[in-house]
Amino acid sequence: MFRYTNSVLSRHSLIQLALCLSLACALSLGWPSAAGAERRIALVIGNSSYETGPLKNPVNDATDMAAALQKLGFTVILKKNANLQTMEEALEDFGNRLKRGGVGLFYYAGHGIQMNGANYLIPVGTKINKESDIRYKGLDAGRILDEMANANNGLNIVMLDACRDNPFARSFRSAARGLAIVSSAPTGTFISYSTSPGQVARDGDGRNSPYTKALIRYMKEPGLTIGDVFIKVRQELRKDTGQTPWELSSLEGNFYFVPTKGGKPAPTVQEEPTARTDDFDAEQRKIDAETERLRRERELVEKKRALEEEKKRLDDARKKLAYVPAPDPARDAGYVRIINGKATTVQFFESGYNHPDKKDRVYRGSFSRTQTRYVNWEVAFEYPAPGRRIDFKIESIWYANGAEIWRGMCDAYVQADWTTSFSAQGYGWANAGSNTWASGTYRVDLYVEGTKIASGNYTVY
Repeated sequence: MFRYTNSVLSRHSLIQLALCLSLACALSLGWPSAAGAERRIALVIGNSSYETGPLKNPVNDATDMAAALQKLGFTVILKKNANLQTMEEALEDFGNRLKRGGVGLFYYAGHGIQMNGANYLIPVGTKINKESDIRYKGLDAGRILDEMANANNGLNIVMLDACRDNPFARSFRSAARGLAIVSSAPTGTFISYSTSPGQVARDGDGRNSPYTKALIRYMKEPGLTIGDVFIKVRQELRKDTGQTPWELSSLEGNFYFVPTKGGKPAPTVQEEPTARTDDFDAEQRKIDAETERLRRERELVEKKRALEEEKKRLDDARKKLAYVPAPDPARDAGYVRIINGKATTVQFFESGYNHPDKKDRVYRGSFSRTQTRYVNWEVAFEYPAPGRRIDFKIESIWYANGAEIWRGMCDAYVQADWTTSFSAQGYGWANAGSNTWASGTYRVDLYVEGTKIASGNYTVY
């Protein structure tokens, strides 16, 4: 049985017990270290899928940077292929979080353009047709510094891997290269550009840009100040690519991504779930798969459209071939109903009893009355479409000086391959007694089914 022997001693013992319990509680929960007390918040944006000047690496750069920053104790807000509204809302959210204190870090990979000394970050999905569109369709990089200044959180870092070449330079009156270096920044700010003023940085042949690849590597080294990190980055890039990263600093003290050798920053309390590296990779694979699916779908749509246009063209051509307007005989002299065509010209040539081949015929408009034996006519036809062979008869009526002297029928036909052939009929030896022609004007009228289709004249001298 326990018994208090002295009231003063009992109070003293109780006080010691309370202190011991408090110390035990503190040791079990862990006192916050200097690194653990430091809040770290990062906004990371990577834009690749531009309609004009698409880039390969910015989304990869942003994904890998977000994963690296998370391991360094940052709460990460990651945006990929963001439009202007998404970028503005993310920046406002970032600024509100900075007002609670701690270290702020902004990282951007994608197209960036300078105009009149100001830098603009280019969202995905924007259409820039002229230089003045930049002010309204791009995100003014000055807003990033404004949000940091308004938050008054003490220390901020800005990393701009946005010096790829201007994809809209042809639309600009002044095609400035790279980004402009700002002349001042709020106290406690460190700004890094992936290359020197007015120069263009490389997108990179591998997964990351050279700047981001080197930055992720040296950020993880313990005991390096932020200045040391960027000195190493600059040395590596000058050696490997020739580009020179540029920094502007108004820091009043040192900042360490990893404070001490072998040390590890205490993780920042996560105010929103952030994905692990493998989650970032999985999301990137989903984006890549969706991009490929959309590309294939676009190709199929374009092929389908091309096939539909070709089909329409062929249909129109078939309709033109199939449509044969019926000529009006009253308006279209020479129309031959039976072949749905018309006679065009009548020509005359001289022959003996047998008609010479077409290649041997000499067409004339006058003949000698003593040297000519037979005068033959030949009629030409035109018709709109091929088909089958059609046989028909042509009646010829001959006139000498206006008086009919002879008439007769001959067989003719139109071949299926658009050529015509007929047995031309001629007249000769008008005066049997003298075996000579009478001088004068002769005419031949040609008829098919009682309709006159052509007429031709020649003279005999």
